[in-house]
Amino acid sequence: MERLAGGVELRLRNDLLATPARLAKGRCLPEAAPPSARSAQCQGESGLVAGGRGQRIVACRFWGAQTGPSPVDRRKTGSKHHLVTDAGGTPLASVLTGANRHDVTQLLPLIDAIPSVRGKAGRPRRRPQRLQGDRGYDSQSHRRRIRERGIKPVLARRRTAHGSGLGVFRWVVERTLSWLHQNRRLRTRYERRDDTHKAFMQLACAMICWKTLHRDT
Repeated sequence: MERLAGGVELRLRNDLLATPARLAKGRCLPEAAPPSARSAQCQGESGLVAGGRGQRIVACRFWGAQTGPSPVDRRKTGSKHHLVTDAGGTPLASVLTGANRHDVTQLLPLIDAIPSVRGKAGRPRRRPQRLQGDRGYDSQSHRRRIRERGIKPVLARRRTAHGSGLGVFRWVVERTLSWLHQNRRLRTRYERRDDTHKAFMQLACAMICWKTLHRDT
């Protein structure tokens, strides 16, 4: 009878499975996972662990480095999607962070990630004329750094009365985020690896761009 280190057996129903060493030797399986598969750091047990009369599958407790305790969902570990769009709601750049990261920390990375956008004849634009955002982006230092990039900041200020008019224009970003989260794998994160979740996020943005172009033509 084959046993693993620590005396734990691998069973599938009533059949005893071979040890990983024998499987690797007889089936030409790699001895260790590639570095990319081990890059996601997780704490606690995961995979097949001893439980009851056999083995049970346990999900990783924390998924990837870009996760954090959610401030609005009982501090459950999760991620946050940051998005910048044009005036029509077409996504221009996206960033993935932990759920506990403040929105203003990703303001400049989002602006710097905007690619060249072709439109009228001439050099493609890389910077918008002005940037609009809600009170979560209220920061004098960020306003100064936005102006240094040749962009006019139009950011709502905290502790001021509503009615600034930003809600008339900012709804396009909220609509794009709702489109993004219509995808089940983005509404709830299932991936342990950050790059896998980013890939789904970029794919969803590409689908939104394609639908926007198809609708306008």
